Amino acid sequence: MQLPPALREAIDREFEGVSLRDLARASDVLSQRYRAEVRDGRPHLSDDLAARAYLNTRLPATFAAVSAALRAVAEVRADFTPRAVLDAGAGPGTATWAAAEHWRSVKDAVLVETSVAIRAVGQRLLQPLALDRATWLSTRLDAALADLAPCDLVLIAYVLDELPPVAREPLIAELWRVTADTLVIVEPGTPAGWKRMLHARDLLIAAGAHLLAPCPHRRPCPLAAPDWCHFSARVARSRQHREAKGGTVPWEDEKFIYLAVSRRPGDVPGARVIAPPRTSKASVALKLCGSDGSAQEHIFEKRAGDPFKAARKLDWGDATHTGDSCHKR
Repeated sequence: MQLPPALREAIDREFEGVSLRDLARASDVLSQRYRAEVRDGRPHLSDDLAARAYLNTRLPATFAAVSAALRAVAEVRADFTPRAVLDAGAGPGTATWAAAEHWRSVKDAVLVETSVAIRAVGQRLLQPLALDRATWLSTRLDAALADLAPCDLVLIAYVLDELPPVAREPLIAELWRVTADTLVIVEPGTPAGWKRMLHARDLLIAAGAHLLAPCPHRRPCPLAAPDWCHFSARVARSRQHREAKGGTVPWEDEKFIYLAVSRRPGDVPGARVIAPPRTSKASVALKLCGSDGSAQEHIFEKRAGDPFKAARKLDWGDATHTGDSCHKR
């Protein structure tokens, strides 16, 4: 996935005058903290250099993951045209950018972010969107949510992993309270991220939420450790991204897990592809999580004709419908 040109240009302006060596060092520290899911009381984005390192290493990946989650929402809620967005733990407004790119109806954004450094960057990055109103709140999430009116779309991306376990349940309850229509949560695609999402899923189902994606059912997750549910988004690397991270290929894959719920039901699919397809000339093997609450591998053989052709077009994370002309393992 490529970033929108206006966002890419705004980010490039933030790198002017920044030493590539310093950016590479800060990017490495930031990447290590995110990969290790460090919670040591220090904010990840504590200064201007860390904020710019985030633009280089994390913003493209976060944008890709959130965009994938929002596409899944749009597939099952064609009637959804959000105007007001709440971006909780907004960073530089990455999720707001993704929402505004996906729905031109977005005109009003409330962004909650405590880091002074990344908030300043985010205020500049949002200017090309020309929203009717963008309100930045510098208070803690719990304090900010207590005073907010419900918004059409509530987004929280890569935040739960930074919080102590005791803080997550009340936060999810508050996020749902301020959701007028749809809530989307995105987390790292790790076993720990999957467990956090399962907990959020249970809480929201109990609160009466309708599941939109990725789950095609409300039953308990059929996967068990060491397996876990997650997805992948391919992210285009800029020149600064490659040089700062010492990379040679022009892309990287971001593993993530997400949950989209709503106060209104959606056109939930019969199944979702929950692993990379295995394709040969004679068959396509898809691991599907089905509406019956099962997770099974389905084999679509070439001799089946149209079902085989349809299966070849599917990728990890896509929604689909199981057919009679497939075999289960």
